[in-house]
Amino acid sequence: MSTARNLTNPLLTAYELGPIRLPNRVLMAPMTRLRADRDGVPGDLMVSYYAQRAGAGLIVSEGITPSVEGRQYLTEPGLHTEAQVEGWRRVTTAVHEAGGRIFAQIMHAGRGGHPDNRPDHGVPTAPSAVGRTALVHTLDGKVEPVVPRAMTLEEVERTVEDHAEAARAAVRAGFDGVELHGANGYLIHQFLADNTNLRTDRYGGDVAGRIRFAVEVAEATADAVGADRVGIRLSPGNPEAEMVEADPTPVYRSLLSALSPLGLAYLHVADVRDHPALDEARRHWNGTLVGNTGEHVETTQEGAAALIAEGRTDLVSIGRPYISNPDVVERIADGFPWEPIAEKDFHYTSGPHGYVDYPDRFSRRADLVAPLS
Repeated sequence: MSTARNLTNPLLTAYELGPIRLPNRVLMAPMTRLRADRDGVPGDLMVSYYAQRAGAGLIVSEGITPSVEGRQYLTEPGLHTEAQVEGWRRVTTAVHEAGGRIFAQIMHAGRGGHPDNRPDHGVPTAPSAVGRTALVHTLDGKVEPVVPRAMTLEEVERTVEDHAEAARAAVRAGFDGVELHGANGYLIHQFLADNTNLRTDRYGGDVAGRIRFAVEVAEATADAVGADRVGIRLSPGNPEAEMVEADPTPVYRSLLSALSPLGLAYLHVADVRDHPALDEARRHWNGTLVGNTGEHVETTQEGAAALIAEGRTDLVSIGRPYISNPDVVERIADGFPWEPIAEKDFHYTSGPHGYVDYPDRFSRRADLVAPLS
């Protein structure tokens, strides 16, 4: 098979993301993999996993909890202890030595947490005391969810600062920036959605109240590490994790209007079945837009390239193909298909199988950098 490089593919053109030059427009999307230890410290497997995928224009890490209270899974990594910072420093060093760039995704579980998945066995906190019905994954199997406790005003304010402090820790650990997880049913999304935010104080009620937490987190994080190091991921209208948003448009237009003046590094949005989230973002966001073909919709090489070629987005996030193809970008350049995931049951186990043992067909190439168009 020919290995002629296809550098005319729009995915392979370079992009200036603030102070960072990306050699291509592929962003490795954050994906939960649960290979940290029970103290949330990354180990050797995670060093290998991320270094293998350094060909991406930008890696966004799996979700990292900013606090004990924010943890969703027992083996989810954190950024709130020095041991965790040191573990992540090994990861970022390996990625940089392999020629890559990496942001840390800061992810607070909110109502998605469970006492069995926290070292302090605490009850999760959320905007309101609204539980989920889906079973929760623990190391001992699936268990019934618990109803969260509504956060006090003091806890809300402290959680804003927890995000900023985690961003500072990420920079100390060598990350090039951070992404705030405001999507897919996690805490920021819970403040935005209809069914999970029943508050009547300044963090609830009307649209201005519901977007306040997201805006304050973004402002505090930008103040902590610089706005050009901060991205945010949103999923308007996404029903994942039992979220309900009857009319996302006014909420997210107001949110983007409040976030745009901050000068954040990027907005990361995925289309959903019942709401044109990506096209809405293109019209109402004045900065770099990272797009995806959609939650629960297969990403193809052709579909990803079309998002760039059609001007619908500036960068494209690619998730599941990166599980079984450490060399996603190299395969695009050389005209090779992406291999399917062979064993889905190994996504969330603690070992190397299904994690670092997928073959990298091609070696890294410095000439995968295309000139800016």
